[in-house]
Amino acid sequence: MKRERPLSAVVSEELPPEVAEARLRLLADVSRALASGLDAEESLRRLARLVVPQLADACVVDVVEGRGVRRLTATDRDAERALRVLSGGLLPGPDDSACALAKVLRGAGSVVVTDFDAPAPDDPLRAAQRTLYRTLGARSALIVPMRVRRQQLGALTFVRRAASAPFDEQEQALAADLGHRAALALDNARLYALQQHTAEQLQLSLLPDLTGLAHLQLAARYLAARERAEVGGDWYDAFPLPDGSAILAIGDVVGHDLAAAVRMGQLRNMLRALAYDSGDDPAGVMRRLDAVMQGLTSIELVTAVIARVETPASGPWRLTWTNAGHLPPLLARPDGRTLLLEEGHAPVLGVDPALARETATIVLPPGATLLLYTDGLIERPGEDIGHGLTRLRQHAAALAREPLAVFRDELLTRLSDDQHDDVAVLALRIP
Repeated sequence: MKRERPLSAVVSEELPPEVAEARLRLLADVSRALASGLDAEESLRRLARLVVPQLADACVVDVVEGRGVRRLTATDRDAERALRVLSGGLLPGPDDSACALAKVLRGAGSVVVTDFDAPAPDDPLRAAQRTLYRTLGARSALIVPMRVRRQQLGALTFVRRAASAPFDEQEQALAADLGHRAALALDNARLYALQQHTAEQLQLSLLPDLTGLAHLQLAARYLAARERAEVGGDWYDAFPLPDGSAILAIGDVVGHDLAAAVRMGQLRNMLRALAYDSGDDPAGVMRRLDAVMQGLTSIELVTAVIARVETPASGPWRLTWTNAGHLPPLLARPDGRTLLLEEGHAPVLGVDPALARETATIVLPPGATLLLYTDGLIERPGEDIGHGLTRLRQHAAALAREPLAVFRDELLTRLSDDQHDDVAVLALRIP
């Protein structure tokens, strides 16, 4: 992230104390507004509201978007004027324009405008600027760039309606610093958004494709945490075994970074190989996974559930599972009754591969829904985990008769409104 210049760097010692103090206060307020979140557009709107009327009668924020210019926001002492400025859509780009805004966006630095009556033949951006000045009643305007890393991100336009109050040298320096700070905030927000998108795409690419299990009605989803741009170790998997049964698994590798996501991918691939080749029950597979994980990888701690679904052509379906320190699977019956599958529980992976692990068994009732999930679905900061499990059971019971995709989506909607962590869910509907 880029750093700002000191507040005092643009406030001259020659100014009267009360003026210098007001400008320092304005810079401090703007800095707080720009740093208050990663929604850069909202931060720039706050900036515009702060500088009006302290520095100008109106402030307009334009951002470069592709080959055009988007008028992001306009603030004026007269709210009616500001509303008339924002017409929506893109303005023409600066490449073929001779207007002051185009010059600033091409790298000319700050520009003071006092001539608003020049004709604008064949110059759509200049015509748009003349309309802007006319709407705001401008007698003088100061346009400063939002520039960072040699890239023009946009411009701030400060407008005054009094002909006797042009922008002096100190005010131009102050406005230029505001443009610099705005550019930093916009650039940081864009870098964050890119990082977040890349992280989510990486996480999703590491999760499995479940289309190979057409005989099972499955629904899965991964949701990244809303307030950070980090990948995490939440994962799920489902794959067939040679005998016709299927493995369902879910877990969480400790960590919220790229390394955790990579370790998650390693772990999932090891589980597939061990379960497919060994023929062990879930507890046996979990013991093998623990041993291989500790012997061949740098993975430290993992919670996981490994479940095996047997689907005979005649007779009831059967589930066998083991749990390594993870939250218990949930079984929701169509009549609204719910059951937490708390048997087969043992410590997390990464403690001692010689620990005893057991496989639990249950007959799956027709029409029931089996849900595997990670802690981000139910945990809330400062809240006992029991409250989250109760909420989960209540919502699952209410949704148990809905189609499986609706069950999954509604459950996520109802339980992730205050989401602070990644969430992975894997649901199976028994015929």
